[in-house]
Amino acid sequence: MNKQDLFKKLIPKERDLQQIAKMAVRSPEIVNYLISGIKEDNVRIRFGSNNTLLIISEKTPELIYPHFDIFKEYLRSENRIIKWTAILIVANLTVTDNKNKFDNIFNLYFSEITGPVMITAANIVKGAAVIARAKPYLIKDIINEMFKIINGSYQTDECFHIVIGHTISSFDKFFTLIDNKKEVLDFVRLYINNPRRPTRNKAEKFIRKWNKIAIQV
Repeated sequence: MNKQDLFKKLIPKERDLQQIAKMAVRSPEIVNYLISGIKEDNVRIRFGSNNTLLIISEKTPELIYPHFDIFKEYLRSENRIIKWTAILIVANLTVTDNKNKFDNIFNLYFSEITGPVMITAANIVKGAAVIARAKPYLIKDIINEMFKIINGSYQTDECFHIVIGHTISSFDKFFTLIDNKKEVLDFVRLYINNPRRPTRNKAEKFIRKWNKIAIQV
């Protein structure tokens, strides 16, 4: 399949991005086409390419890893959708990061965790759990970045509560790998009376799930 044929598959409303992602496994040159597609003027091609690359990074990150530096640059993109996807893709690539490229951009990756854009921060927090499992030696530094959210400044108070909810969910995904479990539990306890019900429920569930384990350690 050539690039133009691929782009034609990205335009229809009934497009199947999952199927295109599977095709990339059989024909790796499709990854190159998709990366070039991010710069296309056609919105359907641009965001179809973007979202397909995210799917590939989740299932076969080794196909995307040679292009790590491209997604590193997209972390600075002025196009928020491209940036948000890049945040998740870079996290997925840490699973296969045998050159430790992520370690060199750690500060860049977490630079907007405190705001001002809620979705940017939420995606960073989601990515943090993936990174923590892939690179457990960075867990202490990752936790320190996540704790900064306490002083975060987002568009609204509700945005802050949403980011806190994502943070609790993220901690849940790698809590067993954390050495100082008490400090994370103490963080979560700050939000058991959070005014946003889903966040409050996440905090309560987290404490019920992990408090006994932390005491036994």
